Amino acid sequence: METRRDERLAQLINALKRSDKLHLKEAASLLGVSEMTIRRDLNSESGPVVLLGGYIVLEPRSASHYLLSDQKTRLVEEKRKAARLAASLVQPHQTLFFDCGTTTPWIIEAIDNDLPFTGVCYSLNTFLALQEKPECRVILCGGEFHASNAIFKPLNLHDTLSNLCPDIAFYSAAGVHVRQGATCFNLDELPVKQWAMNMAQYHVLVVDHSKMGKVRPARMGELMRFNAIVSDCRPDEELVTYAKAQQIKLMY
Repeated sequence: METRRDERLAQLINALKRSDKLHLKEAASLLGVSEMTIRRDLNSESGPVVLLGGYIVLEPRSASHYLLSDQKTRLVEEKRKAARLAASLVQPHQTLFFDCGTTTPWIIEAIDNDLPFTGVCYSLNTFLALQEKPECRVILCGGEFHASNAIFKPLNLHDTLSNLCPDIAFYSAAGVHVRQGATCFNLDELPVKQWAMNMAQYHVLVVDHSKMGKVRPARMGELMRFNAIVSDCRPDEELVTYAKAQQIKLMY
């Protein structure tokens, strides 16, 4: 017998046939239930519909060890807290680079809707968040789509990215370690991350506390390359001492 959850998921799937995304508030209104009910529906087990940065989308197929959809509901409040701090760095008329991952859309959400800026991105979920900002000029760097982390890997970095010098680059990472630096799961992400690390004027690493002390397979670079590290709580003393020695701003 089809449950009420199954009925709601079927309605969401039908709605997504008409649109590539559906905001959580819109979905709640469409189904006549609370946003929390929809969150519970999508969190209870894996399925064809997922929540990415406040938007409901169809689940991309992937066999990767890291799935964006697996991470979207983990430590949401912690990510939002760090994201709000990171967003406080933004000034009007800046060009901002936004990394992939599940934290960066919360940074975008925290930026005032009346603030004009240019947003540069290479992932689907950050693009969806940016295009909701009425004063944002969005630049999506296209390329081969990788469903596991919802990124577009540029086929030629010189096409679009070589023409840009962001004022601030906001990075995500799956690991932050004093000796091993900032790391992530996917090698596919490195070309754009490292382009930003070479071209942006100010570098901000935004992570929740669960990433501290972890080391993942793909190395972004040493922590000294970041001007600021933003998290939801105070890091351990080793990182605090390191940041002070390297003049890295800690925000928490």
